[in-house]
Amino acid sequence: MIYILEDDNSIRELVTYTLNRSGYEAKGFDLPSLFWAEMEKQMPDLLLLDIMLPEEDGIHILKRLRANSTTSQLPVIMLTAKGSEYDRVTGLDSGADDYIPKPFGMMELVARVNALLRRAKPQTAPDEYQVGEIQLFPARHQVLVNKEEISLTHKEFELLSVLMQQPGIVFTREKLLNQIWGYTFEAESRTVDVHIRTLRQKLGECGSYIETVRGTGYRIRENGV
Repeated sequence: MIYILEDDNSIRELVTYTLNRSGYEAKGFDLPSLFWAEMEKQMPDLLLLDIMLPEEDGIHILKRLRANSTTSQLPVIMLTAKGSEYDRVTGLDSGADDYIPKPFGMMELVARVNALLRRAKPQTAPDEYQVGEIQLFPARHQVLVNKEEISLTHKEFELLSVLMQQPGIVFTREKLLNQIWGYTFEAESRTVDVHIRTLRQKLGECGSYIETVRGTGYRIRENGV
C-alpha cells in the first residue's frame, strides 16, 4: 500500500491512478487529519508526502513519523513545488528518503517508487565497518565517531555505508545515485553533493575522511588518512 498526502486534487488523483495502473495499491489524502486517521488502521509500505499542506506542513509530519518507533523506518518521498536548496536540505535532513520537485513525470515517479521499495527490503550486512575513528553498525543502524554516537538520516547512513564498504574506491555521483537512490537522473546529481556536505558536518573532524575527487565523485580515505 502506498499513501499519497497531497492537497492538490489533480496531482493526487493522477499519482494515485498511475500507481494503481503500475500494479500498486494506492490511496490519496488531501488533509493530514485524514492521513493520520488511516495510519491508525493500516501502515503503508511507502508515503508520498507534499510539504505545503493545510492543517500541518509536510516537514512536521515527517518529523512525527521519524520520532515514532512504529513509523521511523517508513520510506518517504517528498513531493513539493519548492525547489530551493534550503527546502531540499530541510526535507532530507528531517529524514526523507527522496525528494521530487514539481512538476515531475509519472515515469520518473514510478521509477523512484520502485527503487525506494527495493532499497527498503532487509539485506544481510556485516556486523561492523570501521574507517579510522568512524564505526558503522548496519544491523543497529548506528554510527560512532570517536566512540560517540551521531544521528544520521537514512540516506546519509546509506551513503556513508557505501563509502566505508570500499575505502579508497572512487564513486561517481551517478554511481552513488544509482546504488543508493536506485536511479540515475543527471539533473539530480546535486542530491549527492547535498548529502555529502551534511554528512561531513555531522562527522565533525572525521568529515575530512571523505575526499572530493575533482571531476569524478567521492571516496573515503583508507584508514581515514
